[in-house]
Amino acid sequence: MEKILFDTHCHLTDEYYSRDFEGFIKQIEASPLRFVVDIGTDLETSERAAENADRYPFCFAAAGFWPGNTTGLAEADFEELRRILSLPKVKAVGEIGLDYHYEDTDREAQRYWFARQIGLALELRLPICIHSRDADDETLRLLKENGAFSKERLACFPARADGSPDARVLLHCFSGSAELARQYVKLGADISVAGPVTYKNARKTVEVVESVDISRLTAETDSPYLTPVPLRGQKNMPWYVEHTVRKIADIKGVSYEKAAAATLANGMRFYGIKEQTEAGRA
Repeated sequence: MEKILFDTHCHLTDEYYSRDFEGFIKQIEASPLRFVVDIGTDLETSERAAENADRYPFCFAAAGFWPGNTTGLAEADFEELRRILSLPKVKAVGEIGLDYHYEDTDREAQRYWFARQIGLALELRLPICIHSRDADDETLRLLKENGAFSKERLACFPARADGSPDARVLLHCFSGSAELARQYVKLGADISVAGPVTYKNARKTVEVVESVDISRLTAETDSPYLTPVPLRGQKNMPWYVEHTVRKIADIKGVSYEKAAAATLANGMRFYGIKEQTEAGRA
């Protein structure tokens, strides 16, 4: 089977998969997936994601504090995150950002630790995976204010093939407008598309895919959440990213194989992944 897919954002540490984790891993290995990135949301899941990346050749990890997990954090937690980010197959800081969906969230803590984690990504020269829900304006403002698109940041990474800047900022499961997507792309960011693009009410996300060049798009599942059509109602699986890639291909008017190749290459560039060695290292 040809390995042509990249799930750039999933949660292998979710309790749902623990029932038969080795069987789950075997299904990934038997699928068209070449790579997955296991995303941490706190210290525990970040550490476990790093362990998964170390154990499985197809797996890489990101480590960070999801905005809903920032209340009560201390400097010791931040330093432990720094340690995890130093591990060989931990490729990005994430998922980090802002989530204002619920009124009772500690927005001050979210903003403070978001800024600190942006700073850490700049210090370590690592890509940044962004979670933003109901906080579009402030997410963009804090990214700008904290140097995510600064000249110094852009100088850390090679320019893209077309010569445009690459800030190594990825908007996970992007739910904003096409205009906002274009703003991010102009700044040097990438846009990640998940299962919701396949939903009937997904006109806004479809417009994003229409308006952004395929060289700036990656595909993800956010599994076990956001299961794509035609499997909606089931728990999501990393290999279901195929349905998102097929939808991208349909919107862009290209073949599935071309969309798969593009999103694979884009994900590898973003995370700095080269083809693996026999030892499973990049």
